[in-house]
Amino acid sequence: MKSLRYINKYFVKYKWRFLFGILFTVVSNYFGVQMPAFFSSAIDQFQEQINQPTNYLWLALELGAIYMGFSLLKGFFLFLMRQTIIVMSRYIEFDLKKEIYGQYQALDQSFYKQNATGDLMNRISEDVGLVRMYTGPGMMYTINLAVGFILIVGKMISISPSLTLFVLLPLPIMSILIYKVSSTMNKMSLEVQKEQSYLSTLAQESFAGIRIIKAYQREEQITEKVSESAERYKKQSMRLVLVNAFFSPTIVFLIGLSSMIAIYYGGLLIIENKTTVGEKKMTVGGIVAFIMYVTNLTWPFASLGWISSIIQRAAASQQRINEFLLRKPQIEDLSNVPCPLENGLQFDNVSFAYPGSDTSVLQNISFEIHRGQTLAIIGATGSGKSTICSLLARHFDPTTGQISIDSKALPYYSLQNYRHKIGLVPQDVFLFSDTIADNLKFGVEHKELSTEELEAACKKAHVLHNIQDFQDGFQTILGERGVNLSGGQKQRISIARALLRKPELLILDDCLSAVDTETEEIILDELQKEAATRATIIVSHRISSIRNATNIIVLDQGRIIESGTHEALLSQKGAYSDMYQFQLEQEKDAQTKKED
Repeated sequence: MKSLRYINKYFVKYKWRFLFGILFTVVSNYFGVQMPAFFSSAIDQFQEQINQPTNYLWLALELGAIYMGFSLLKGFFLFLMRQTIIVMSRYIEFDLKKEIYGQYQALDQSFYKQNATGDLMNRISEDVGLVRMYTGPGMMYTINLAVGFILIVGKMISISPSLTLFVLLPLPIMSILIYKVSSTMNKMSLEVQKEQSYLSTLAQESFAGIRIIKAYQREEQITEKVSESAERYKKQSMRLVLVNAFFSPTIVFLIGLSSMIAIYYGGLLIIENKTTVGEKKMTVGGIVAFIMYVTNLTWPFASLGWISSIIQRAAASQQRINEFLLRKPQIEDLSNVPCPLENGLQFDNVSFAYPGSDTSVLQNISFEIHRGQTLAIIGATGSGKSTICSLLARHFDPTTGQISIDSKALPYYSLQNYRHKIGLVPQDVFLFSDTIADNLKFGVEHKELSTEELEAACKKAHVLHNIQDFQDGFQTILGERGVNLSGGQKQRISIARALLRKPELLILDDCLSAVDTETEEIILDELQKEAATRATIIVSHRISSIRNATNIIVLDQGRIIESGTHEALLSQKGAYSDMYQFQLEQEKDAQTKKED
């Protein structure tokens, strides 16, 4: 139950709905308790008048009307109880999902490297749904049980304390049973939720990677893997259901035992005409009332198993949710200081190792870049090029060293303001399942873009003619992750999206890898026309993409081994010169094959 304390703030937020729900529960149970008492009085009244001339039909109609009135009043307040507590639970569900989604937005990139998408989706959907069952039905029936038990037992004691004692004897057994089974159910609920998250992750990955699965003919293997997880989930769920199934029949049996005790001991009191000190004389109506009260306790106590299951599963789910909600992002925006990015940016002996790893990806990286300059980064796969881009976007902070602007570390400035001034085109392009126009406008805030502005940006990215070839042009709906576009088209749309931001720092992370050299040359020429208005960082494995850069740094295993202009690096006859000669020979071979 400790994990569910997190929800208490929502009960405080909706305290009036909650308090009125409790009030309506008390009133509903009050009328429910009066019904057996009234029935008891009616039976005793019939017995007293059995040998006297009486209009029994009129008496029965009168008693029936009063009983019906009590039933309607109980039902009316029961409706109000549900309308307050159940509606409250829906509001809590909405707020909790909103809070989780906000936390997902706030958490940094390292969090998403450690957690699967399917698991994240499961926690914001299935887990929140189980928590809502606790704040709604679970809470409502618990309050109803507590209030009903107090009122009913109070009435029973007013009739016969001794009979009440005997009737309630099975309850301690019930309490022990509930405690034991609840502990087992809590452990089992955690296992069920973990397996469900794993199953969701497998399903999500199989849908996202369906093209690869079909290309490699792995449908059977993936289906088998999902089926095995589904089978484990089914078995664990069935075990949980089996344990839960023991509750109701056991509790019904114990309630039935209480009814038998009420009839037997109450009958003895009537037959022997016995009363104990402080007790009224037992009557047939009193026994009937006792049986009705015990029956009224049947459903609340029979629902204890269901309520316990709800609470245990909610506690397990909230525990999983709290793992995310109580996690502090490593990258936080704690400043309101505007970022003067126009003054340039410096890397000063920056080293970096990814969270959970002892191996440094970058070691003692130093460089600076100012407006109007183009910095190019080249190196072999795994040399740390994309990691520098992640540090520039402040997805991570350096392990040692400092990234600074005007001699002040990057965290000194507003993260939101800083990111507003940069345009990032990642290596792994992501497009939303929306129109091309909306994908282009995605990076622009609080501004309506005209068609002319969209066309101008797309022309610079050399993708306008491709968009115009579509029947719906900019209103063309893209499939998931832009599946109906080629790799080169996705990259060029992503470049146009970044250009529409009019960034002061443009970061191109190997985003021309899927275009041919001719298209690449056109795009680079267009970018060069506006190079004076911003600082540009180009990451590439092609020397043709970076030869006109103001400064080029060559990375090897996370270290800068060479730096300078294209001509200066060629004259050094080092690693850069070797890459240049190798790529030059490849281009010649490709041209020869093309001519043949």
